[in-house]
Amino acid sequence: MAKETQWNEQVDVLVVGSGFAGLTAAIEARESGKNVVVIEKMKSAGGNSIISDGGIAAPDTKLQKKWGIEDSAQMMYDDMLKAGLGLNHPRLVHAVVSNARSAFEWTIDTLHVPYLDRVDLFGGHSVARCYTPEGVTGGTILKKMLQRIDELGIPILYSTSFRSIITDAEGRVVGGAVLKEYDYKTDAGIPANIRTRRGILLASGGYGADVVFRSIQDPRLDEKIQTTNKPFATAEVLKSALKIGAASVQLSHIQLGAWSSPDEHGFGHGPLFADYILFQYGMIVDPHTGKRFVNELGDRKQSADAILRIGHPCIGIADDKAVACSGWDLSKAVRKGVVKKFGSMEELAAAYALDAETLHASVDRYNGFVRKGVDDDFRKPIVEEASPIVKAPFYAMRLWPKVHFTMGGLSINERAQVLDFNGNAIDGLYAAGEVAGGVHGASRLGSCAITECIVFGRIAGQNI
Repeated sequence: MAKETQWNEQVDVLVVGSGFAGLTAAIEARESGKNVVVIEKMKSAGGNSIISDGGIAAPDTKLQKKWGIEDSAQMMYDDMLKAGLGLNHPRLVHAVVSNARSAFEWTIDTLHVPYLDRVDLFGGHSVARCYTPEGVTGGTILKKMLQRIDELGIPILYSTSFRSIITDAEGRVVGGAVLKEYDYKTDAGIPANIRTRRGILLASGGYGADVVFRSIQDPRLDEKIQTTNKPFATAEVLKSALKIGAASVQLSHIQLGAWSSPDEHGFGHGPLFADYILFQYGMIVDPHTGKRFVNELGDRKQSADAILRIGHPCIGIADDKAVACSGWDLSKAVRKGVVKKFGSMEELAAAYALDAETLHASVDRYNGFVRKGVDDDFRKPIVEEASPIVKAPFYAMRLWPKVHFTMGGLSINERAQVLDFNGNAIDGLYAAGEVAGGVHGASRLGSCAITECIVFGRIAGQNI
């Protein structure tokens, strides 16, 4: 309890986590005149945000209008609910889609994030509405956020681990217990207590790397399944909120990235090929049968579940024309050997022990669908720039899902306040980003995580 606590320092707002949601909230709270401190358990900023591709989704933007793309907040809302199997909390989805465009524009107008002059269509989206920063990395956005943090004089206390929430006799959140000079390897540090006048904003990310916690929720996700997350994406901050009565929502909904490869650790370079080229312009086959088995532009849950049902890594194939049309540089992925390059379809078949005749038949069938613009087998949307897979060299990658995102988390309302199990806001406690649940339901659409982080980071920072 707070009355028994010896305080080491005092701030208006304590932000836990230095990824997109935390830094956005810190910027907004500071610009509202509050004294803000950000804590980060690792030695540098960014968490999983810095290793993402930086893609952000937003409807009805200037860039869409430039490319003649018709879109709306309602269309994005419908797409998110469809991917989430209707398990999304509608008011939270509405908050995201209603503020998505302004959040995207904020990154341009306030943070000066440079984006590529293109709009991409990812699986589950009905239209192209995804924007990628220069460098194809979340580091581009994070660097601009850190510049703004520095301009505003917001301190980030690195190697500082959040341990528990401190409440007063009435149950209001009044501070947090931390470990300073935190050593991640030994889980040790110097105890300190930080008092908060306005509250705590939890932006600690998900629990994709927490094998014990995630496998309690979904027993399939044991240590045999890799993750795209950094190893410190764990559940301790989430659990600290549960201990004071915060409600959890849909913790068993954990997303696997279907675009990952077992031939590299972590996020890696393969997803650039799979998500931006293969799924849009190519095809996936089961190496045991040589046949397609899924809509390559289905949402992430559909794709990952389909590969898991096959039970072994599958092969994604695209040709040189697809790579050229996409505009992406695959040199790193090819150099690492994650994406392989072949002079002929026969070479490709031999490399993956595929029956060449069956593979040719599958490619020919798929090419027929591309030519007529309709996929009779799996209803994959044939994008306008798509062309038959005929031009050597051919590119291929082994695909096997990895834990990527945790849709479940703390229950919040539209003001980013954390709720208890009676649906009441816990005074002084806010959450934004992956630590909060309910936005994405059973499955998150690609590029919507950064949108959610910035939307609810801004909401939390303004309201706290």
